Amino acid sequence: MRTKWLALAALCFAELLVMVDNTIVNVALPTMSRDLNAGVSGLQWIVDAYTLVFAGLLLTGGYLGDRFEHRRMLLTGVVGFVVVSVGAALAGTLGELIAARAGLGLFAALVFPATLALIVGIFTDPKQRAAAVGVWAATSGIAIAIGPVLGGWLLEHFSWASVFWVNVPFGIAAFAAVAVVIPARGVGDGTPLPRIDAVGVVLSIVGLGLLTYSVIEGPSAGWGSVRTVGGLLVAVGVLVGFVVHQRRVAHPIFDVRLFANRRFAAAAGMVAVAFFALFGFIFLITQYFQAVQGYTPLQAGIRTLPFAIVVAALSPGAMAASHRFGPRPVAVTGALLMASGFGLVQLVDQQSTYFGLIIWSMMLMAAGLALISGPCTQVIMDALTPEQAGAGSAVNDTTREIGGTLGVAVLGSVLTSVYASDVADRLTSIGVPGPVKEIAEQSVMAGVEASARAPGGTGAAIHDVVASVFIDGLAQATWVAVGVSLVSAVVGGWALREPRRGTQVDGRLEAGVSVSLVHDGGMSK
Repeated sequence: MRTKWLALAALCFAELLVMVDNTIVNVALPTMSRDLNAGVSGLQWIVDAYTLVFAGLLLTGGYLGDRFEHRRMLLTGVVGFVVVSVGAALAGTLGELIAARAGLGLFAALVFPATLALIVGIFTDPKQRAAAVGVWAATSGIAIAIGPVLGGWLLEHFSWASVFWVNVPFGIAAFAAVAVVIPARGVGDGTPLPRIDAVGVVLSIVGLGLLTYSVIEGPSAGWGSVRTVGGLLVAVGVLVGFVVHQRRVAHPIFDVRLFANRRFAAAAGMVAVAFFALFGFIFLITQYFQAVQGYTPLQAGIRTLPFAIVVAALSPGAMAASHRFGPRPVAVTGALLMASGFGLVQLVDQQSTYFGLIIWSMMLMAAGLALISGPCTQVIMDALTPEQAGAGSAVNDTTREIGGTLGVAVLGSVLTSVYASDVADRLTSIGVPGPVKEIAEQSVMAGVEASARAPGGTGAAIHDVVASVFIDGLAQATWVAVGVSLVSAVVGGWALREPRRGTQVDGRLEAGVSVSLVHDGGMSK
């Protein structure tokens, strides 16, 4: 019994290693913007190069784990993650850093699906498995807030490269913990392994990559331009082709047929929407703290702590409530809380105080995430047959990362569109010289730097304009988060209904109760 929980701790630490990298760079973005001469789209790519490759290869990572044993893939991923982190820390240009972030995403895709698959295999008792999955889901939420705090502390003492150097000792510790606590198992039973769906891998990466690229570059290229519209249409076409291919291939890398299960589809969608809204918001709010409020990176990071505290505090209660009342009311309440938190952001202005308004909006968002993440993850895993568990865990992981990737891309692009269209006109109206105006147009941090260099009252006037336009963009972007959260609540309220006894789903009978999974997750192959 004790060994199981030690294994859970080791797996959650490995999960934390790769999930923290989703947000640890956020507080370093203003520094990176100055040192690497990066505009808003460049900063978006620093964040999304990781999440995009992570999401695009999660299915491949889970697929390789099924073929070659999840523990082996996890350890391989951790080693690669450490090595590439050194490359990211040594990057001297924006392009080098973006490439290194993509490499980190590649190895994270080997680690993350293996953690859940191994947990499902280790915890065969339904009650213990539910508790373990709840801890795993809470770890994902906590990591979102740990990243900015850890990054902020590092930037107080070291350069931005330290947010990558820190992965080295943490990675070594994760490798040792997994290697010691989780025993190696044999691979396969002599049955020939199916061929890897290489076409599916390529189509998924091309489709998601082009979609993300088109959204991020939309503000600079023009939303009505041939480049943007054409890119979006081609991306949708490629993704449709991917879905068609997955329905036809014998051994799909992304089993789209799982979405015929209404509860599975709803739960996966709610998790994706929650991470879409939250990742996008954190990308913006860490810049707000530093650009508008003038906080240091550490001060900005500390102010994201309510996410971790509230998620950690409420996640056990969310799972208990889910067992008592069912996941539907718990998850729907979570989506409504998230919508309320984003709605409060509409009241933010330059005079808003952290404890007067912002912390309450963040606590509502975190509470919503806690109520969605654990219960919906359990729904996803319980909605499947044991044979579907590996594919289901990979789909669950992928929807989280795709949601986060698109959240940064979409919310960041909404803010960029508002900022780029308004800041130049407003600076012109107060008589700011052309060269200064051109610098301020690049990004909000460039505008803050321009205001700091301007003499006397001119600098204060420039900062007021930059901050005001940024807040306008933040408000528009969070309206998107409000909208998708409300849609998630409505759809979840309908789709998470308990199936009627004897309902036929995916070729099997659902008896109106959860299906217990007994899946080895690569532990006993």
